[in-house]
Amino acid sequence: MDFSRFLILPWVRVKNLASHLISCTLKLLVRDWPALYGTDPFLVETFVDRDKFRGTCYKAANWLYLGETRGFARIGKTYIHHGNKKRVFVYLINPAFPKLIAKDPCRHQTPQMVTKRVSNMMLHQPDWNPELLTEIGLDIHEMEQLGSLLDEFLAYFQSCYQRSEQRVHGETFVKGILSDLDRKSIEPIALRYQDEHAVRPMQFFFQRSPWDDRKMLQLYQKRLASLVNDPDGMITLDGSDFPKKGAHSVGVNRQHCGVLGKTDNCQAGVFIGYSGSGGYGLVDRQLYLPKKWFDEEHQELRISCGIPEDIVFTTKPQSAAEMINQVLVSGDFQARWIGCDGGFGGDLEFRAALPPGYWFFADIHANQLVWRSQPEWVIPEYKGRGKRPHKAVPSPAPTPVSSVAEDEGLPWQTIILAEGAKGPIIAKVKCCRVVEYKNGQPGDELWLYIRKYENGRIKYSLSNAPSDTPMEQLNRAATLRWPIEQCFEECKSYLGMGHCEARSWNAWHRHMLFVFIAHLFLIEIRMRFKKKLLSLPCRRPTG
Repeated sequence: MDFSRFLILPWVRVKNLASHLISCTLKLLVRDWPALYGTDPFLVETFVDRDKFRGTCYKAANWLYLGETRGFARIGKTYIHHGNKKRVFVYLINPAFPKLIAKDPCRHQTPQMVTKRVSNMMLHQPDWNPELLTEIGLDIHEMEQLGSLLDEFLAYFQSCYQRSEQRVHGETFVKGILSDLDRKSIEPIALRYQDEHAVRPMQFFFQRSPWDDRKMLQLYQKRLASLVNDPDGMITLDGSDFPKKGAHSVGVNRQHCGVLGKTDNCQAGVFIGYSGSGGYGLVDRQLYLPKKWFDEEHQELRISCGIPEDIVFTTKPQSAAEMINQVLVSGDFQARWIGCDGGFGGDLEFRAALPPGYWFFADIHANQLVWRSQPEWVIPEYKGRGKRPHKAVPSPAPTPVSSVAEDEGLPWQTIILAEGAKGPIIAKVKCCRVVEYKNGQPGDELWLYIRKYENGRIKYSLSNAPSDTPMEQLNRAATLRWPIEQCFEECKSYLGMGHCEARSWNAWHRHMLFVFIAHLFLIEIRMRFKKKLLSLPCRRPTG
């Protein structure tokens, strides 16, 4: 009802005029509604602009105040946020209405499981990260569709929640990390989209709430795989570190922090990714727990951080090998290659633990020892002092891979590795067969792949691909290592990957999972609107 449409002439004098008009209108409504619609009205609802009115006349007329709207308007099948919140008042016309509701058996049911999805209007709020939208390259028409697309996308994960409030927390958090908030952690997101009373419930949602995050990870992996699968794809592996100031967050320790380039207080994560001709994405994550976290001094801290009792100390390469095996056993991702950076590629035990039937492309350090060909076993010449040698050793001695890069007898080849966003990615490459140095003994015969980029940085990799593998395949494998770094750049720059402020084991892994899901949404948006196709990295490799 809009009383601004009534014409009140100067000579009209009625005590409590507003309440009198409301009463007259309700009488007309009760009389005319059954004739027009064939049913009796039970309840009347009205909205009052809170910036202009207080709703005093409704209160005086015994209307009930229910609260405020969230500032959305429905246009067609979507909702647009206009920010004009209104007060909601209702009036009970038929006194029998509460009894009728009480007789409805559905009224007494308290559904524990989420069975029917109700559109989440909060997802339509147009506060998307502007830098993110610029990076993707969406126009205004495409931006208007984001709310509905996000609502539809998140419905895929609804079965992972037991209760509707869990779903609201999860979807609110995804919306928050896609927004223009500076800090994308629990408290700022809860305050923007709900209120101060929602902070603790959302913290509980991340730390101890019994929703099925394992199922959510499986659903996420299947959906990602359906988009990017490639028989010649690569399972990629890398670590990512997150600086921390305090000492009570799970896994924090003074250790090498790649982001800072020095030893400092940080958390270290091991991440599995995937890349292929169809695109790329992050697949799984595991927080690294330093060995000191398993001593008696950290027992109380392990309990307070909610670290499961069955978690035991494992090195990063051991955790990575186990995660890769789990991904491949699931059968969701097709792959020919397994790629990793130098922190894992130089570990002989890690490479030995990789599943058979796959080719690894493993970065190594410049001091990695190799032989250019199979060495001979000879007894060293006696030098006239000490005992005579009697034990055969490999000859010649192994040399570091950096010496191969300096060998002018093996020329550099200038090639175009890929077409990047800023033009062709040019590198100088040397490639030859070598024998790996394995605990003082000759090991397997492998490919040594050396790249020199435009900035002069040289990178070394070993691969167990067959000896007859074409050079083009090795070049392609080199490019498949980059996308996981691109994932980190996107997730840290735009999606708050490093903003986790919760201290518990569950909260860290759930935070990362929601970052994965938000990143997958962006992948689908890019594919839907054909923006910056993800078959190649969006930036050049830095080496």
